[in-house]
Amino acid sequence: MAGHKQKKRKIAHSQRSEDNGGEIDTSKPTAVFTPSGGRSQTFSVAIAGSIIANAKSIEQKTYLAGSIARALAVFCVDEIVIFDDELPSKKKLRPDECTGYDDPSHFLAHVLSFLEAPAYMRKTFFPMHINLKFAGTLPSLDMPHHLRAHEWCEYREGVAVAKDQYSMYGDGKSKKQKGSKEEDGSGVYTLVDTGLPEYVRIPNLEIPEYTRTTVRFKSDDPADGADAVAPSAPREEVGYYWGYAVRRCETLSAVFTECPFDGGYDLSFGTSERGTPLSEVVASKTSIPKYKHAIVVIGGVAGLENAVKVDKELQARGIKPMEVDQVFDYWVNLLPGQGSRTIRAEEAVWLGLMGLQPVVERNNSL
Repeated sequence: MAGHKQKKRKIAHSQRSEDNGGEIDTSKPTAVFTPSGGRSQTFSVAIAGSIIANAKSIEQKTYLAGSIARALAVFCVDEIVIFDDELPSKKKLRPDECTGYDDPSHFLAHVLSFLEAPAYMRKTFFPMHINLKFAGTLPSLDMPHHLRAHEWCEYREGVAVAKDQYSMYGDGKSKKQKGSKEEDGSGVYTLVDTGLPEYVRIPNLEIPEYTRTTVRFKSDDPADGADAVAPSAPREEVGYYWGYAVRRCETLSAVFTECPFDGGYDLSFGTSERGTPLSEVVASKTSIPKYKHAIVVIGGVAGLENAVKVDKELQARGIKPMEVDQVFDYWVNLLPGQGSRTIRAEEAVWLGLMGLQPVVERNNSL
């Protein structure tokens, strides 16, 4: 595709090795995300924060969040929405206290946000906190924007830094500042740390220090500078999967009323053991319309019905707990005939995204 260039890629596609008698070397991973064209449509997942409260220890809570994060990354989910399906705790938490017990939605959002950020940005945006005590033990998400210093992409995530900062920034590594005010015609510019050996200059723009910034390089040489672009630009312009946005909502109805996309979600799936088998819904190619912004919603231990009980807006509209299916376009059962009495939320995320993958692929190809 024109405009898409990659160089210095350490990870390459599988090749037959002459030294190995022409055999394929399977000892190293070969999957590298390849964009196939700009993508304006998005896919979101909403999940009840109470699933974290159901886990006993901080380690278990962290592992649960990590499993969800892996599913989001593997299936290229663009947004994760965490909503409350229980009344909030009245306990006032200390800044250094784990929120996994009294504010589980915050804990889940905290860990998911940490995992989504490239490693070189984490020390800036995520100070040491007990919520993240075990986050470093989780498997890496290794998403396309988690670039190493030796890897090239025309887009990169970065952090705006002070102009007079030459060394010991963030991770303590020394970095150089290219250019000066006198060399810039207007004298207005921003320096961004993108994980490369040198800061990147954004001309004619002042971005507040410590602001997360998506940049697009002007050429294959980072010294030529870059432009600040919208976080959605890598997806919309080229088709990269560029991680997931994390959003918190106080209620189930707010998942829809506070949707950040123009026009809201035009396709929604609610999940329940009382729904129509997902396989039947997906098999009917004519029943699911093309979408711009789709979302699948997964409830807590008590199901999505419990979310209605604490949602004053849905109650005002006359929706009762057992009528929660009216909130969605499709009310689906992810796995009919399940052998276990319950399907855990993190399992439901994997099952739902796997079951809906044909819908996503069909929509992207239309």
